[in-house]
Amino acid sequence: MNGETMRGVQKATAAPGAVLATVPIPIPARDEVLIRVRATTICGTDLHIYKWDPWAQSRLKPPMVFGHELAGDIVQVGVDVTTAKVGDFVSAETHIVCGYCYQCRTGASHICRNVEIIGVDRPGCFAEYIAVPAVNIWHNDPTMPPALAAAQEPFGNAVHTALATNLATRNVLVTGCGPIGLFAIGIARAAGANQIFATDINPKRLEMARTMGATHPLDSRDDVVRAILNATGGEGVDVLLEMSGHPSAIDQGFRSLRYGGFVSILGLPANVVPEFDLANHIVFKGATVYGVSGRKMFETWYQTRALVGGNKVDLRPIITHHLPLEEFETAFELMLKGEAAKVALYPHGVEGAW
Repeated sequence: MNGETMRGVQKATAAPGAVLATVPIPIPARDEVLIRVRATTICGTDLHIYKWDPWAQSRLKPPMVFGHELAGDIVQVGVDVTTAKVGDFVSAETHIVCGYCYQCRTGASHICRNVEIIGVDRPGCFAEYIAVPAVNIWHNDPTMPPALAAAQEPFGNAVHTALATNLATRNVLVTGCGPIGLFAIGIARAAGANQIFATDINPKRLEMARTMGATHPLDSRDDVVRAILNATGGEGVDVLLEMSGHPSAIDQGFRSLRYGGFVSILGLPANVVPEFDLANHIVFKGATVYGVSGRKMFETWYQTRALVGGNKVDLRPIITHHLPLEEFETAFELMLKGEAAKVALYPHGVEGAW
């Protein structure tokens, strides 16, 4: 395919939006594979890039195809690749790590100091083809629908967040019912949580939270803390899974946490969280707080396989829209308006999506 071209959604200039561009098909390096993308799903990171907010401006260098959640078929392998072959149906771990920093050498490669992220630091998968290191590919069941296979990557973030502590028989609060928050609700249910509280301001997402297993979907504009305390005998929740990054939701979550509770934080605030009550929220409560970055490589992927492949968590209700790649602008607008949870794009057509 040397010299051939493909279509890709590209951040062409340092400005909001994106374009459908004609770009060269990547040539895989000696240790890489070339994947024909069947499906790719849109992530919150992609929304940051599309809007061109301060984080995106500080990280991505246009012009570049972006996107990082993918599933597809290997069509070419580099000369040094021995762990994959043409025809394999795969997804990809999107964090490309150095292998030699302190974190990589001590079993924490998911927080590699020199990480490169597909679709952020190198060309992404909103395109017909993508090249990735063979060590980053994840082999899928050939019968798995491609959108589900692509969504395993963000689902893994929820797996890492939720399974950082034991959830069985415990009362759990998920703050923020975006796609990863919804995933976390399904994981909490599968893990045997007792009561599952979920907060958001979007009625559609709260209804989806109920579908995924929330026993108490709550509008975060109401007195959430009182409702949770009433439902838990005045104790509060055992576990807080913070997925929103919103200062008021973070405050509600910590105020709803019981003394000695566990907090797992994935949500990214847009700015510094103002006036966070560190003493009362963490110190005097004796709370344990765990920060989450990506997926543990590759422990989380095995957990994901058990949950998704084992039909313990159904991701299909969260993938609300299926569109061809050329309708990417519609896809982004649906997500930005809160009218879609997760959207799947199909570079080679939506036929046979499910």
